[in-house]
Amino acid sequence: MEEIEKSKSTQDIERILCRALVADESQPKQRVLLELYTNLVRFCREQNFNREQTSVLISIIKNVHQFNTETSLNNTDDCLTYCSELLICHSVRRPPFSIDLFNSEQVTHILYYFINTYMRHYFLYKYIFTPEVQLDISLSYTGIPEDTDIEPTAKSQSESPADEERETERETEMDGEVQQSSELPEMKTTEIKSPNPGLSSKSDLRTIVEKEVRNEVMRLSAQLQQELKNSADQLNNAISQLETNIQVKK
Repeated sequence: MEEIEKSKSTQDIERILCRALVADESQPKQRVLLELYTNLVRFCREQNFNREQTSVLISIIKNVHQFNTETSLNNTDDCLTYCSELLICHSVRRPPFSIDLFNSEQVTHILYYFINTYMRHYFLYKYIFTPEVQLDISLSYTGIPEDTDIEPTAKSQSESPADEERETERETEMDGEVQQSSELPEMKTTEIKSPNPGLSSKSDLRTIVEKEVRNEVMRLSAQLQQELKNSADQLNNAISQLETNIQVKK
């Protein structure tokens, strides 16, 4: 904090904060954090905060940001509540639980700044710092045989000599039936032209499944867009209400 107080340019502030709080400045995510902390230090200077107040406020915003990025779900209200609780802990004298580091007017300015900067860009921070979630769909259906290439091999290995003899007899009978069927060319032609019912049923089932999955994906996408819109509306309403309350208190 001594170096930050002595720094006179934004570049010096960024260099000090990068060494203290940012791991790798070259990464885009870390650049966003560096800009967040730099603007926070500039706000503290505008409000004439002392060294302790500046350090505590940076820690509060850092903890709120970590709380925000722990989940990919919308936790707008929780972030506002958490920030308010941390500010209360540093604005009321009640040792050892809290200390009166900020007065009521300073807390009002801090909340106003927090709402108009961090919470105003809440979804941008959420998008940048939370991992992307991907869902893989795996479907299985009863009545449809799976890959059975391994089954004949296992069966042939477990056959006994007696089973092999019976299998040979069945093959001989099948050869005789094939020879008889060769004498009936019309029936053979009819059998060749008839479609395979198993393949047809699989193709129809696959078409139905693809159609249902496509419809379900479209429905979920529309539902997600509506939920995001509702969340954005709720955030804007909450920000407007807080701004109104702050102006009334003034």
